Amino acid sequence: MKHNHNHDNAPGAASNLVPVRFEFTHPTATTVCVAGTFNHWQPEAKTLHSSGVGNWWKETALAPGTYEYCLIVDGKWMPDPLAKETVANPFGGRNSVLTVASTPTAAHRADAENLPLKNANISKTQKHE
Repeated sequence: MKHNHNHDNAPGAASNLVPVRFEFTHPTATTVCVAGTFNHWQPEAKTLHSSGVGNWWKETALAPGTYEYCLIVDGKWMPDPLAKETVANPFGGRNSVLTVASTPTAAHRADAENLPLKNANISKTQKHE
């Protein structure tokens, strides 16, 4: 019997998973996969689906946490152009960073923290008072 290092079979593990959708647009791509720390960098484990007009997508569920990943487009590894953050990888390229919040509400709250202030009329001195 193989030991499951992800502990996906632990009681309640499935209830902790959060839906995640990867999207990519490329007019001439014939295959697009995603590989990262969430699937042991195995691109064949997560092949994106094509809409037939250059739009690719994959829905999956991941446990809350921070993951590094890359897209593999026709065999070429590349960071996700839609990723908000990237980090250097040991091969001289970049990995995209995906942070999965524990709930959709937490994800929206995290996105809101990165938005600019709505009232642009507040002067810099007023902000620091």
